[in-house]
Amino acid sequence: MPQYKLRHQVTVIKLSPQGEEKVRYTGYIVEYLSHGVVLQASWTLPMRDLGYTRFEPQDQFREYYYTNRWFNIFAISTVIGTHKGWYCNVAEPAQLGRDYIRQVDLLLDVWVNPAGEPLVLDEDEFANAAVTAVTERQHIGARQGLQMLLQMLEARQEVFSSLAHQ
Repeated sequence: MPQYKLRHQVTVIKLSPQGEEKVRYTGYIVEYLSHGVVLQASWTLPMRDLGYTRFEPQDQFREYYYTNRWFNIFAISTVIGTHKGWYCNVAEPAQLGRDYIRQVDLLLDVWVNPAGEPLVLDEDEFANAAVTAVTERQHIGARQGLQMLLQMLEARQEVFSSLAHQ
């Protein structure tokens, strides 16, 4: 894993299961994990209403990337610090380069509201992709990643530990 200085700017590159670039943005390394990094980024796109939450300009994203887990977790807050929830992407383990974080998104997502209630998203899209676009390795990794993520939430571990006090 590359050694970054704290506040080092990196580019996040989100890829489709086939390796096509879907999203690119920058953020800053704010913490090291034993197998990953934590990045701070701001929502710079127009407001996006997802139905269960809205991403708005200036929302703050504290993004947890793991090199040994099949997901990432974004803790999302408003610009004034009000916690909105966690957006979790089931994805291949992150690839960390000197100036980038690259990750293959596997289409399956989980929204966790501030009360800790999960909403699994895009299962139909993932099921369709499993037939045509996702390799068997990706499919197995995605299912294991989803299970591990939901177990972490249930046990109120790591990024979800603040829920234990509610």
